[in-house]
Amino acid sequence: MVKETLEEFPLQSTDKVRYADTDRQGHVNNSVFCQFLETARAELIYSFSPPLVKPDCEFVIASLVLDFENELHWPGTVQVGTRISAIGNTSFKLEQAIFQDEGRVATARSVIVCVDQVTRRPSTLPSALVNLLSSYGRSRD
Repeated sequence: MVKETLEEFPLQSTDKVRYADTDRQGHVNNSVFCQFLETARAELIYSFSPPLVKPDCEFVIASLVLDFENELHWPGTVQVGTRISAIGNTSFKLEQAIFQDEGRVATARSVIVCVDQVTRRPSTLPSALVNLLSSYGRSRD
């Protein structure tokens, strides 16, 4: 990813940095970055009523690539930008970036798969979800 700003992501989420998130070096532990990304993913996937996933299916994260660019510090908040980079038959890809105080501190790419709860096999994404996800794609100039 290029050095984007938060405004270039259609979904923007905020999370609080907690004192307990820090490590002995005084910055936010790297494992907490995944929690911030999850907050934003959950807002995208689960915040709609009625739910956009079929009742007998669920979402699983199949891949996560996280690149650290700068340290995060307490106290404060982070903003997570999220957008869809691709939509397939049974999965979609996300691009996310974490920002603190206007600076980008990390980027991530992930693959989310729709899985049948009984067979545990990939299941076709519902058309309503595909339509919604399409609106969260990369901003165009």
